[in-house]
Amino acid sequence: MNIAHLSEQEIIRREKLKEFAQLGIDPFPAPLFPVNSNAAYIKANYKGEENKADFAEVVLAGRVMSIRDMGKASFAVLQDSTGKIQLYVKRDEICPGEDKTLYDKVWKHLTDMGDIIGVKGYVFTTKTGETSIHVRELVFLTKSLKPLPVVKEKEGETFDAVTDPEFRYRQRYADLIVNPQVKETFVKRSKLINSMREFLNSRGAIEVDTPVLQSIPGGAAARPFTTHHNALDIPMYLRIANELYLKRLIVGGFDWVYEFSRNFRNEGMDRTHNPEFTVLEFYTAYKDYLWMMETTEQLLEKAAIDVNGDSTCEVDGKQISFKAPFARITMYDAIKQYTGIDISGMNEDQIREVCKQQHIHVEPSMGKGKLIDELFSEKCEHHFIQPTFIIDYPVEMSPLTKKHRSKPGLVERFELMVNGKEIANAYSELNDPIDQRARFEEQVALMERGDDEAMFIDYDFLRALEYGMPPTSGIGFGIDRICMLLTGQSSIQDVLLFPMMRPEK
Repeated sequence: MNIAHLSEQEIIRREKLKEFAQLGIDPFPAPLFPVNSNAAYIKANYKGEENKADFAEVVLAGRVMSIRDMGKASFAVLQDSTGKIQLYVKRDEICPGEDKTLYDKVWKHLTDMGDIIGVKGYVFTTKTGETSIHVRELVFLTKSLKPLPVVKEKEGETFDAVTDPEFRYRQRYADLIVNPQVKETFVKRSKLINSMREFLNSRGAIEVDTPVLQSIPGGAAARPFTTHHNALDIPMYLRIANELYLKRLIVGGFDWVYEFSRNFRNEGMDRTHNPEFTVLEFYTAYKDYLWMMETTEQLLEKAAIDVNGDSTCEVDGKQISFKAPFARITMYDAIKQYTGIDISGMNEDQIREVCKQQHIHVEPSMGKGKLIDELFSEKCEHHFIQPTFIIDYPVEMSPLTKKHRSKPGLVERFELMVNGKEIANAYSELNDPIDQRARFEEQVALMERGDDEAMFIDYDFLRALEYGMPPTSGIGFGIDRICMLLTGQSSIQDVLLFPMMRPEK
């Protein structure tokens, strides 16, 4: 084995494997270990003399996080999936006969921080009042060959945690070991998704699956990841959205469908964007965007309570309330409020000039919709901290949206802004196939001008619309961003178990 790349500690640990072999002990056994309790349960429920009989035979497994050698006895800290608990290991207890090999050689000499062991024993309280396990049987389960970063604690409180993001995001497995509080974020993420699923299921929605690999990247204005299907000899794309497939199902007769979708966009990375992300999209027949706003309020208020026990959360020192109802303001009014300029009657050239006056960089490829989007993003978006519906968008910004029933030039669309970022996007869906074809053709014209985020024409989707899609409302929620809000995280990397990173050198 080439060990040139190994640290001194890693070399020492590999040398210990040879000593295990000499003792006839497998450092990676495959036993069925009958765990019957965990650290959190014991610490929460053990009451000393009151119920000590209930904890007379506990069996746990986990990582050794520290050992304090006291000669013929030692204290150690065991960490399992629920937390940490102290062990008391006495040589004559785990080695009752003449052979003290298990204690003297395996436990004291060969065991390192990070090794996984199993223990059997009874619960007691030390003289200092700490709930602990008096170990009567110890089994070695897995040898850790790589040292963990050292985390410093005092009186049960961490004062020198591992915070290096390069380490934490690239080696999430080790991050979860040395920063066990990180796990709570992902437990809450699971609660969030379960809450949303329960909300939808209880109202009769049907969960479905749609293709991730698509021949046309439709449903959003974004740059796709491309690949090639060898058997069919055609280009393929990772989906940027699942919208058009879910609408096909509404055409087919489903009244309410939803999907938790993994989407992919070949664009920038920052604290709120990851190339691979999770979206909840759902579509409901015979509803409009006004109904969808009320439903969104109900869904997010429930989710906040299910995740945190309250409809409020704290992010970046700001208290944010998901208590319904949410504020509403039109796109044009928002721009007027924060720039002092009414662009509602302006053409593309006039809006381009406004962007330049506001010191916003624009490209010649940008059409009217893209210019308005840049203006709103730069001058307005960050002002909306409490949940706010931005409603009634210009038609140029929304190629899949039904025209407004009473306001010419606008569409029935909203985006939900929270803490200065969009977390949901919804429409009264466009179901006129002739109008939809014309909107797609406008997107092609933008693509020809150099807009690499413009939409492709999906002819099969147009064919589906020609069979007739009932009036429908649809929405997409950014699950990662909602999770950031409900867990108080300021970076999307902190709510993704394995965020995208540059290749390791």
